Amino acid sequence: MIRFLAHRFMWFVITLFVVTFVSFFLMRLAPGDPFDTEKEIDPAIKANIEAKYHMDWPEWKQFLQYTGPLNLDEKGMFGSGEEAGSQKFGGVLTGDFGPSFKYKDFTVNDIIGQSLPISMLLGVVAMAWALALGVSAGIASALRRGSGLDLTMRLAATAGIALPNFVIAGFLIILFVFLVPLFPVAGWGSIKHMMLPGFCLGLVYAAYIARLTRTGMLEVLSQDHIRTAHAKGLAPGTVVMRHALKGGLLPVISYLGPATAGILTGSLVIERIFHIPGMGSHFVNSALNRDYTLALGVTILFTALVSTFNILVDMAYTMLDPRIELEDQ
Repeated sequence: MIRFLAHRFMWFVITLFVVTFVSFFLMRLAPGDPFDTEKEIDPAIKANIEAKYHMDWPEWKQFLQYTGPLNLDEKGMFGSGEEAGSQKFGGVLTGDFGPSFKYKDFTVNDIIGQSLPISMLLGVVAMAWALALGVSAGIASALRRGSGLDLTMRLAATAGIALPNFVIAGFLIILFVFLVPLFPVAGWGSIKHMMLPGFCLGLVYAAYIARLTRTGMLEVLSQDHIRTAHAKGLAPGTVVMRHALKGGLLPVISYLGPATAGILTGSLVIERIFHIPGMGSHFVNSALNRDYTLALGVTILFTALVSTFNILVDMAYTMLDPRIELEDQ
């Protein structure tokens, strides 16, 4: 286990560095910059703005450090004496993404610190809905294979995948906000504010989980050890819950890695519809506004979440199926 974790951590660091490096320089290669506007800015003013955000530094220096002096001399060499002692390395390599180019008086870390907990809480509610509905529907569909219930569940899962979440959200707002006023239409702060957007966000994931659970359960239910359990006279519920469910959930566990990372970083559409101040809006706005630092910070955060949850998925495999061994290759 320790060898496996050490190996995966090494690849985690390499992946994070490569994504950071590529994302940083790709954004610089794109035409335009964060300070382009419809009205032409005086070159002197633009130069001052770029100097404030260190955009006039060499790109390699921006990559190493966004805030604080690096104390380079005119030739680009490091200073000596007192200047050398005050050199400060930081930037993306230390988790300091610097100030946002579009949100004045806010650093990227401030924005992420304020919006990420909201998106994560919304994601937890959405994933709870997804697992509760998806696993239940998948098990019921597998146990009643070929029946009307199975057909209904499969059609519902297909509809959940095909329908955009803004269509589902609009329909549920009309139903549970205006016709049957059970939930508030927008805002954030109480459990009622979380339930409806969490359900809308988790419904698509529930559809995928239902189909994966059905496929996994059908495969496990046809294996010899399940037939042996039935032959020994075990109750059907016991066979399903104690012997079939762990193996049937393996495809779901594989899906949960990237799905959890995606759902926790928020959904732009759902957050916009319900006016939730989460990460989704910042992720898209950073790209539209060419907010280099914010875009890079969100990209690195998403990469770290995907890698972390994939490692957790691999570890969960051994808990669900002891026959699977962790390998470091």
